[in-house]
Amino acid sequence: MRFVLIPGAASSSWHWHPVTAELRARGHEVIPVDLPCDDPSAGLAEYVDTVVTVASEADVVVAHSLGGFTGAVVCDRIPVREFVLVAGMVPLPGERISEWWGNTDYESVEGEVDTFFHDLPAELAGEAHRQLRSQSDRPMNDPCAIESWPAVPTRAVIATGDLLFPPDFLRRVTQERLGFLPDEVPGGHFPMLGQPVAVVDYLLT
Repeated sequence: MRFVLIPGAASSSWHWHPVTAELRARGHEVIPVDLPCDDPSAGLAEYVDTVVTVASEADVVVAHSLGGFTGAVVCDRIPVREFVLVAGMVPLPGERISEWWGNTDYESVEGEVDTFFHDLPAELAGEAHRQLRSQSDRPMNDPCAIESWPAVPTRAVIATGDLLFPPDFLRRVTQERLGFLPDEVPGGHFPMLGQPVAVVDYLLT
């Protein structure tokens, strides 16, 4: 199968690398995408174009976190058999990223907490931080250019130790917006780094 992996905010293909390696070891084709998140001129449309340019079709599009906005539009643009959200933001048609937080009644974590990599070993967490990129504000006010949820079978998985999108919050949002409860894997907001085998096992079920 061909998997297209879309990163979240300020992230890159590196943050998918354990999952990429595991999928390839199991005989699958993988296209991990680098979005132009540090380009102040690139909006959501350019993010989608970046994915479509490197993948004209996919068996499975997998989107992490903020990548849910990009992935939803990609699934409207290319032939896709399945769309999987990993700790993913679920957009409404026409919704802006900047609106999503208020629309979902999101409550930010208080205090000095590493909401991205808190569950990772220190060395891996350090490298994960070093691999982060600048995230431009440019896409935040672009509407999600779908008229309805893509006509593609969709699954969602959340991480039980996620501090950025706590499980109860993301269960509710997924249920309200997609009509089903998400599946669950262990780990924090980046389960593809902390629990790559569990993520791959899930993707292949």
